[in-house]
Amino acid sequence: MHQRLKMALGHYETEEVQRNTAEQEHALGGDGTSGSRMMDQSLSALITEYGNRVEEMKQQLQHYQAQMGEMTLKLEEVTKENERLHAELKEPLEKQLEALPFVHLETDIPADEGVDKDQAVERWRTLSQEHDRLQQQYQEQVTKTHILMTERKKQNTNQQFLKTVTEQDVELEQLRKQLRQVKRDGQVANAKLEEMMVLKEKLQSQLERKEEDRISAQEKETASDKRLQQMQSSIKQLEIRLCVAVQDAEQLRAEKVALEEQIRELQAKSARLENETYDAVAKVQDCIQLLEEANLEKSQALFGEKQKEEEIKKLQDEMSQLAENTAARIRKEVDTAKKQCNLQVSRLTEEISALQMECGEKQSQIERAMREKRAVEEELEKIYREHREHESDSRKLEQLHQKYLLAEAAKDDLQRSLQMTQNKLKQLEMNSEEERSRCQEAICKLQSTLDSEREKSAFVSEQRLKLQQENEQLQHEMEGLRKLAVEAQQKAKIKISTMEHEHAVKEHGYEARLKEMEDTSHKSTAELRRLLVAQQKATNRWKEEIKILTETTEARISKLKSELRQQKLRSQELISQLEIANEKVTEDETLMMEYREYIDRLQRRLSQAEQRAATASQQSLVRFLLSTKSIPYFCIWSSEESSSPGNPAIEANLLPVLHDPSQFRVSMNFQPNYPKDPRVQTSCSFSSGTCTEIMDFARTSSVYNCKCFEESCK
Repeated sequence: MHQRLKMALGHYETEEVQRNTAEQEHALGGDGTSGSRMMDQSLSALITEYGNRVEEMKQQLQHYQAQMGEMTLKLEEVTKENERLHAELKEPLEKQLEALPFVHLETDIPADEGVDKDQAVERWRTLSQEHDRLQQQYQEQVTKTHILMTERKKQNTNQQFLKTVTEQDVELEQLRKQLRQVKRDGQVANAKLEEMMVLKEKLQSQLERKEEDRISAQEKETASDKRLQQMQSSIKQLEIRLCVAVQDAEQLRAEKVALEEQIRELQAKSARLENETYDAVAKVQDCIQLLEEANLEKSQALFGEKQKEEEIKKLQDEMSQLAENTAARIRKEVDTAKKQCNLQVSRLTEEISALQMECGEKQSQIERAMREKRAVEEELEKIYREHREHESDSRKLEQLHQKYLLAEAAKDDLQRSLQMTQNKLKQLEMNSEEERSRCQEAICKLQSTLDSEREKSAFVSEQRLKLQQENEQLQHEMEGLRKLAVEAQQKAKIKISTMEHEHAVKEHGYEARLKEMEDTSHKSTAELRRLLVAQQKATNRWKEEIKILTETTEARISKLKSELRQQKLRSQELISQLEIANEKVTEDETLMMEYREYIDRLQRRLSQAEQRAATASQQSLVRFLLSTKSIPYFCIWSSEESSSPGNPAIEANLLPVLHDPSQFRVSMNFQPNYPKDPRVQTSCSFSSGTCTEIMDFARTSSVYNCKCFEESCK
């Protein structure tokens, strides 16, 4: 049974080694392979231990068998020597008995002596047969004890094997748990893969959206560039118009001087208007304030025309002669002035309407820019929300946001400038309306004053001299005003040049920012594409790894299932074998009990037979020694302790010394693992003595079945 188990385990080990080599060739390696290797290593270690134990048991059995063979050889030698000595001693004893006188023996020895001798010889034979039979039984018992020892060792090995089987079951359960965990991990990995695929699709859609947004942003940038160019062209046109308006204002001032020379009665009003113009010139720092001066001059020219007409009427009433000459000249000048003023007014109205249209267009553009700004802010917020996790993109977005804030600040400045222009235009309109109302009031007043002036026409002639002097003063003042106007024009030109320079600097800054935006957009698109490629590679690699893991786990599961089935079958076979062995053990134990009882009975019978044989041999020896004088000795004895079960017998031979019958030697043969009896000597020699001394020695050394062949022992 042990050999069969060893063969089965060796076959299983070879199969497992082949399977492991095949798995190492096909699979990439993992936790499952390490677990199977550990199980195989544990199985190989258990198998090697089992083989070593079996080899040790075999060696012990061989050693015991060798010892039993040696003992059997020694027993055969002893029996052969006893038979040879018995044969050698029997012939001289028979010859001596034949040579002895027969008469004395008949008289002395009783008639039953021959019968006792025959009975003693038969008893000796029966005892020798029983001795042989007991030796055989002893050998059988020793073999049975060896069998019991081997069975006990077999039980221990079976228990160890059961322990290993239970450990393997526990390991199999752990492997099952690991397989379940691996399956769960595979499911989690599949879910993660699905999530990654969804994220990949989302990122692809986001990238497409970003590309679309980038294209739209580029389009918006181009549109904004076009709008900036349009704004620059419109600003240049406005500057040109401002220059034209300044020139017109200068012309109007010259006409005003000519009209003021003729108008002397309106000095206070002209002074007030001059003060207002002086204040307006001081306040005018921009190009738009010059338009206010042009409007004021236009109103002054209209007012002057009305005053001129009233003066002409007064002069026609008061001075008929001078009025005819001067009226024609004044009418011509008034007509030309009217035409020029009307043309200037029409031009100014057209310019105001054009400016209003431009303001409306700018407002629409501002509204569009605000809408685009809101759309860009929303897009930036979306991009910022989508790319909060990417730090590098967030930094770029912050830079873009800062650039966008700068653009917004520039837009706000433009809006403020537009609002200022609109406010100034509104103020100009309000001032023009107020001046019209004032002019109407002044016309009414002038009509009322015409009557009074007609009455004062006489007084006018007297005051002409004064007015001429005042005109000279006014001319000097007008020259000062012209100088101030020239200075204001120079300041305006300087401001316009500074504005142009700032505008050019801003244009260069915007162009550099646009280039930076384009570079950053190209870099971000390249990085996003690189990230997409890396992510696609990672997803493909994860898919391949998961496929390999699933295949390896399925193969391991199938192999583990097959191994479990095989181990279950083997465990069932071993359990059946263990049950059979336990039944055999119980049967052997019952047989051992029966054999022990039988051996005890045989030992009791042996002890009784030995006692009887000892008494009979003593009697026969005494009788025989009495009949003989010479002492050739032949003794077989055993110790009293040999009657106890389990102790081997002690055999000894008293070998006679034929040449020197006064001396004899004691030789003994002991069984192994038996303590030597202190009363028995291995060899001894005696001087010639009486038979009683020898018998005493035999009794003291617990010698039985001793025969004496000396005639003097009677």
